Amino acid sequence: MLSNVEKELKNFAKYVVTKSRMNLRSSDKNSSGDLSRSLDSDVKVSKNSFQLAFMMEDYGVFQDKGVRGKSSSAKAPNSPFKFGTGTGRKGGLSEGINKWVKRKRFQFRDKKSGRFLSYDSTAFLISRSIYQKGIAPSLFFTKPFEKAFKNLNKDLVEAYKLDVEQLMKNTINNK
Repeated sequence: MLSNVEKELKNFAKYVVTKSRMNLRSSDKNSSGDLSRSLDSDVKVSKNSFQLAFMMEDYGVFQDKGVRGKSSSAKAPNSPFKFGTGTGRKGGLSEGINKWVKRKRFQFRDKKSGRFLSYDSTAFLISRSIYQKGIAPSLFFTKPFEKAFKNLNKDLVEAYKLDVEQLMKNTINNK
């Protein structure tokens, strides 16, 4: 019934997802590609309503909005998230950093001996730093969403107008 509205919402969603993926690629926030692949949207249009949902990996929201650190909020002062509140999953940060360190084959060196630290030790040091200082917001999703949202209202009104006109024509022709 609201085919023009549905088309407009799908165009909006496609733009947001495409630009978000581009932002991830250009900002080096897409190490494994999982976050980019998980970005998706779902548009549902019914007789009396329409619905648009965006999906992504859980950690994508933290990458986008940032996370305030346990001891410092300097990196993400406006973030709704904070390390050390006790609401998050235990060990989630350490687990993710450990996978990242191993995938990138990244190891710190011991200052005294010059030997490489283990992946686990390197991951622990990075995790501790992130936990204390936080994660800066990348806004990889927020920026394209807000940019597209500015035009969405007028585009939706125009699409709805076209759908109503089409409905009126069909109603008159069926009499």
